[in-house]
Amino acid sequence: MWLKSQILLLYCIASEVWMTKQLDSRRNFPQGLYSVEDGGSAKWNRLKRSLYQGRSCRVRGCCTGRNDDCNFNIISKAAICYCDQFCASDSPGPVDCCADYWDVCDHPIEPTRSDEPWPPPASGCYKDGRYYGEGTIIKDNCNSCKCFQSLWKCSKEVCLVRQDLIQYINSGDYGWKADNYSQFWGMTVEGGFKKRLGTFPPSHSLLNMKEAPGNSLPEEKFPAFFAATYAWPEWIHDPLDQRSCGASWAFSTASVAADRIAIHSKGQFTDNLSAQNLVSCDTRNQHGCNGGSIDGAWRYLKTHGVVSYACYPSFWNDHLEASGENHCYVSSEYGKNYTNEPCPNALEESNQLYRCASHYRVSSKETDIMKEIMDKGPVQGMVSLEDD
Repeated sequence: MWLKSQILLLYCIASEVWMTKQLDSRRNFPQGLYSVEDGGSAKWNRLKRSLYQGRSCRVRGCCTGRNDDCNFNIISKAAICYCDQFCASDSPGPVDCCADYWDVCDHPIEPTRSDEPWPPPASGCYKDGRYYGEGTIIKDNCNSCKCFQSLWKCSKEVCLVRQDLIQYINSGDYGWKADNYSQFWGMTVEGGFKKRLGTFPPSHSLLNMKEAPGNSLPEEKFPAFFAATYAWPEWIHDPLDQRSCGASWAFSTASVAADRIAIHSKGQFTDNLSAQNLVSCDTRNQHGCNGGSIDGAWRYLKTHGVVSYACYPSFWNDHLEASGENHCYVSSEYGKNYTNEPCPNALEESNQLYRCASHYRVSSKETDIMKEIMDKGPVQGMVSLEDD
C-alpha cells in the first residue's frame, strides 16, 4: 500500500511539472521556431483559457511588442494568458492572448494600461474581472456581498428574478416563456409580494356576500371574440402602474370604477380615477402601500368618493413629494360633489368627486362573469400567488 502511494505521489508531481512546462512552452521557443508538440500544448492552453470569461487585459493592462511579464495568471484554471502584441503574432496563432485581448488591446491606437493595481494586491476580491478591496460591499441581484479575507460573503435571500429558474422554465413546454424584467431585478421574493401586490385575503363578509342573480347564457350564445376596448372605445382606461407600492387593492378598484362610470354614463364622465386618493385617504383598516382590502375601497368610493387621477396624481409624480403617500391632500363630505380643497395638482382645476353604488359579488360561474363583462364592463377579481 505504501509503495502504491509513493508511485501515485510521484505521478502527480510529474504531472504538475509537465503541465507547468506546457504552460511556458509557447514563450520558451525562439521566435519563429515551433514544434508539433508546441502546437498541441497551445491548443490545450487555449481550451483552458476559454473557460475563463474575465477581464484579464482590462485589469492587467496592454503592452507593446513582446513582454513576457505582461501576463495574467488565471489561478482557478491553472493557465497563463498574455496581453502583449506578441501573443497575437506568428504561428501557431493567437493562442496565448487573454480572452478580452481583442476588445481591449487589439486596436490601432497605442495600447493603454489599466488603472487597476498590478500585480494584484494580496487581499481583496474579484468579480467579473474587476478588483474590489477588502471590506467592499456590493449588490449582486437582491443579495448583499462583502469581500472578507479575499472571499465574497453574500446574504442568502431568494431573488424575484432568478436566471436558473428562467432557464428551467424556458427549457420546458409550459406554453409561455419567462424573461428578465429589469424593474423586478434586485428585488427579493418577499419584497415582490409586499411591494408589487398588496390586496389582503377576502374578508368573511366578502366571502359570505350573496351572489347577485345572473342571467347567464349558454356558451354558444356568446360571440367568438369580445374585447371591452372594442365594445367601448375611449371609455376603457389603461391600467395605472403601482410601481413599488403594495396597493393593488386601490389601483384595481379605481380602474374598474373609472371604466364602469364611463360605460354607465355613456361617455359623459370618462376621467380616470385617483388610486392615490384611496391610498392616502382611505385609512380605516387600510394600510396604504402596505396592503388593504377591496371591500373597504368600494365602501370608501360609495361614502366619500374620489377625484380624478389628473386632480390627485400618484405620489411619485413630480407634482407631489414622495412623503405624500401618507398624507391625504383632499377631504370630502357626504352629499357634496366637490372636495373642500383644490386639487393637489395645481394644473388641474376640476376637483369633482366620483362615487359608486354598493359593490356586489358576481357568480364564479364562467359564463356569468362573461355576461357581466359584456353588459356592464370590467370586473375585479382576486388571485392568490405562490412562490415557484
